[in-house]
This record gives sequence, C-alpha cells and structure tokens, in this order.
Amino acid sequence: MRSQATSIDSYLADFPPETRARLEEVRALVREVVPEATETISYAIPTFDLHGRHLVHVAGFARHIGFYPTPTGMEEFAEALAGYRTGKGSVQFPLSEPLPRDLIRRIVEFRVGEVRAGIQAAGRRKSPTPRS
Repeated sequence: MRSQATSIDSYLADFPPETRARLEEVRALVREVVPEATETISYAIPTFDLHGRHLVHVAGFARHIGFYPTPTGMEEFAEALAGYRTGKGSVQFPLSEPLPRDLIRRIVEFRVGEVRAGIQAAGRRKSPTPRS
C-alpha cells in the first residue's frame, strides 16, 4: 500500500519502532553528509534533494530498508553492494543486519558530487558565447 504521507515525519510515524529507527538512522546520515539537503516526499517515499535534484530516496519495508541512489549510484558501488539484493537503482538493507553506514555515506557523497557536477555543466551550457 502506497503511503499517503506528506512529510518524512508522517511517513516514519507509520512504521514499527525498529524500522522507524533504521529510517531515522539513514535520515541522520544523509543530513550529516549534506546538511543543506531538502527533505521531501517523492514517489510516496522520503527523498533528499539538493538544488532541486534528487540525491537519494529511502523506504521502509517489513524486512528491509530500501535505499535508492539512482542507477548511477548503484553502478558506481556495484562491487560494494554485491552482498545485498539490488535492482537497477535500488538496494535492500535487511533489518536483521547493521546498516552499512560507511557505504551509505560514500554513496551519498558520490550523488552529491554528481548533482553538483550536473549543475555546473548546466550553467556552462547556458552561458552565452562571447561574440567577436
């Protein structure tokens, strides 16, 4: 069933304490890495944006935390994520195991770099070409 939450806090309130604690742990980690990130709900799940662009999404499930760092985030860390169940742009972190905090941190840092590089590239494309 899709969440009808309109904020991350209301999304988290719907989960049992163990799942909520894990989601809060991911939230705190993202905030630690990129304090200027904006929290929102997108695709009915908690989303962290930077300059209007999605960094990562996170979702709670009965047996795992879903982490969605986009396909590029998954490709960049494919080797480190090999022990987890993954999809094109997602990974499942089982509730029965500790969160891989360092890995999540590195993925978020990578995504921040991608977003910032994309913004810089877009700015260069929009710059007027000097005429001679």
